[in-house]
Amino acid sequence: MIALLALILDRIFGEFNGIRHPVILMGDVIKSFEKRYYRDSIFRGILILLLLTSLAGLIGFSLYLLIQFASFYGSSFFEIIALALINSMLLAHRLLHDSVLSLIQTDQPQIALRGLVSRDTENLSSSDCYKAGIESYAENLSDGVVAPLFYLLLFGLPGILIYKAINTLDSMVGYRTERYEKFGKASAKVDDWLNWIPARTTAVFIMLLNKKWAFWQFYQQGKLHDSPNAGHPITAMALSINGQLGGDTVYFGQLKKKAYFGKNTASKEIHQQHLRHCLQSRNRVDITLYSLLITGILMTLPQTYFGLFYA
Repeated sequence: MIALLALILDRIFGEFNGIRHPVILMGDVIKSFEKRYYRDSIFRGILILLLLTSLAGLIGFSLYLLIQFASFYGSSFFEIIALALINSMLLAHRLLHDSVLSLIQTDQPQIALRGLVSRDTENLSSSDCYKAGIESYAENLSDGVVAPLFYLLLFGLPGILIYKAINTLDSMVGYRTERYEKFGKASAKVDDWLNWIPARTTAVFIMLLNKKWAFWQFYQQGKLHDSPNAGHPITAMALSINGQLGGDTVYFGQLKKKAYFGKNTASKEIHQQHLRHCLQSRNRVDITLYSLLITGILMTLPQTYFGLFYA
């Protein structure tokens, strides 16, 4: 029920204005550690990983105990609402959707794209911007929605906070550059492990919700991506919108060779209709997640009632 309400709150409100986002706070900790203790070593990267995950887990567990204590003198209704509010800030479907949608609501998609991707955007064509937006939506549908929800359901508030800490670390230092090759290696590896199941689950969702019944077709091309996970939802989205994603991309001034994803006969020129088709997945994904969570709630109701009866 907490997960369901968190998803609904994220859908309605998105980011809460006036509240410093937990991910931004995590980013501040990472920047502070890097400024003071950075070394070109795997060991220092493991230290920041252990520090941030321990801090996130401790804060999550402390908040949970505090809410439990407060609800002891009130009701479980307070506990559910309080936890749902906190967890909604760690889900990002509305923010993701609105950020990608902004690419077709502006005359300068190159500027709007900067907050979404790490690639160089200054010299991108409109087609390249739309392609990058679709890739970002597909990949972050896993990282920002399915994966955090998965770890919330498994481990509660501490679990989702630890996942977001590792994912934030990966997004900041998990690059194969001269500076971060060693320092970000541990964070990148752990993030890969944590996203293995959510990424493939997201790809299956994308395929089935777009009526691509041969849902396993994403897998062969998905393996061609440098990331062991990102290629799967990206390929699934490429097949769903009937366009080709991927291709050579410039990162930090250097051209990176990348595979193409999607049918070989599909267009490599990505237009606004491809992006709109991609964003239409939002409602179907949300409704599917609501339905699965409601089913889970209904399945536990008999156990809850029997427990109350025998208590």
